[in-house]
Amino acid sequence: MDTLTRKIDQRPAPKTCQQPFNVNCPSRLLFDQIADKWSMMVLKVLEEEPLRFNAVKRLLEGVTQKALTQCLRKLERNGLIERRVLNTSPVAVEYAMTPLGHTLLVPFKALYGWTVQYQADVDQARAAFDARNGG
Repeated sequence: MDTLTRKIDQRPAPKTCQQPFNVNCPSRLLFDQIADKWSMMVLKVLEEEPLRFNAVKRLLEGVTQKALTQCLRKLERNGLIERRVLNTSPVAVEYAMTPLGHTLLVPFKALYGWTVQYQADVDQARAAFDARNGG
């Protein structure tokens, strides 16, 4: 673990909103930005190494160029990834996860592990719901 990651992990908890589900609460706004489907997947594919835009797009089946561009900008603005311009011909851009971004991998992996572990239970619940509701 590098020094920045240790400093991030050891910071005191910030003051929280009195109403954390209020639309204007900063933690809710950040959660909305990092917990969407594409953000979690982008961070996962950037976990091991920096990748160029098209490499990320190829790994995320179904993402549009517009959705990926918006997601990458949002993650960069939040300090979770960094964008590097490569001095090649033609000029290329790659994206890499920052130390702050790496701190999200543990909770994201836990969430993904939960989805794998309980997929059969969720499938049964869906089937029961659909049977009760004619769907």
